[in-house]
Amino acid sequence: MDQPVRHPDLSTRPHELTVERVMKASPSLLYAAWTQGLDLWLAVPGSVLMRPAVDEPLYFDTGSPEKRNPHYGRILLLEPNQRIEFTWVTAATEGVETVVAAEFRKQPRGIRLRLRHSGFPTAAIRDLHQQVWPDKLERLDEITSATV
Repeated sequence: MDQPVRHPDLSTRPHELTVERVMKASPSLLYAAWTQGLDLWLAVPGSVLMRPAVDEPLYFDTGSPEKRNPHYGRILLLEPNQRIEFTWVTAATEGVETVVAAEFRKQPRGIRLRLRHSGFPTAAIRDLHQQVWPDKLERLDEITSATV
């Protein structure tokens, strides 16, 4: 019998961030970059262990091959070419499950990618991630627009 996907209880961790960027690539290419190409723009190449299916675990490293930062999670939601949602656990989240949701919406000039990262235990940890995500989305735009 299928069990429902368990979402983390974020009620005691209200700190979250939202980053938006207009992207050049199509929703299908952006979705593929999140579900099959994390090591092209976010993770250390060769470090991603992920099967894009709901309730499947995922693992990847960020940083550099010399100094890796492990990230663990599980996929909560997949809406092909529209949305992906997964948990995100690292030393930088003090070991608690946060939730990353990325949505891809068509608009007159490109695709609006809206990233919401929620469930941070402190404002300081949220602020640390707030500094990093815009650069990561810029890298994603560079990588995916090169194939457009």
